[in-house]
Amino acid sequence: MRRTLPFALGLILAAAACGPAEVVVTMEIDVPNPEGDGTMQLALSDIEVQLIPFDRDVLFDSMATAYGTPEPEAPQELLEQRAEVQAAQAEWDAATQRWATIRDTLQTLSEVLETLNRGSGDYVVLFREFNEWDGQLAAAERQQERTFAVFNELQQGTIRASDSIRVLQDNWADDAFADIGMVYTEKQRALGLDWVVDTTDANGIARGGLKVKPGQYWVYARYEMAYTELYWNVPITVEGGEPLTVTLTRSNAEERPTL
Repeated sequence: MRRTLPFALGLILAAAACGPAEVVVTMEIDVPNPEGDGTMQLALSDIEVQLIPFDRDVLFDSMATAYGTPEPEAPQELLEQRAEVQAAQAEWDAATQRWATIRDTLQTLSEVLETLNRGSGDYVVLFREFNEWDGQLAAAERQQERTFAVFNELQQGTIRASDSIRVLQDNWADDAFADIGMVYTEKQRALGLDWVVDTTDANGIARGGLKVKPGQYWVYARYEMAYTELYWNVPITVEGGEPLTVTLTRSNAEERPTL
């Protein structure tokens, strides 16, 4: 009996080690704080996350090399113009935020003034403050309009060029990676490992759908922003036992320009 129990326990542990292992992925990035200075953490919800049993970048690089014709690149001039558009939008956003702050402050002061006696000292002080803010509102609105005009003009100048390059790149990819589905299937079959997909919830967490056989995997996800995208292709080793938690942030992402 003493020999049987350890042997049976060993079989149980071995079976558990070979069973599906769970991976939990959390996604969050730092973004500007809309209510003040500094940054805040933003949970990325409704983002598709994949566990792939091979490095997809290696396959794409290999197929691109075999195709022979290089991928059409966006001209440096266009990238610089898009950087100007991004900077102009940031100025417009700042001007809009400034205008909104003044508007909200005036609304708050107006509501407080309505509760005060017009002959009181508090009313006089707040009324002066109201007039000071009110004097800034028109200038803030003009600044908002000016910055939007600059942003809109720059943006319109890049739309057609960006669309043209994007069409060329899409057509190139359709040809260069025409057999990618078959390559994926053969690669996964040869490895004998799982390929699973899940989506992050409102808290930026993907759990429950990422259960795979132990082995080497890559956590693949992407998050599109206005002018760039965050791209993750993070290698991990999945073992049995407790769930493995992987956190995707700006620090382990590649930020790529988009058109």
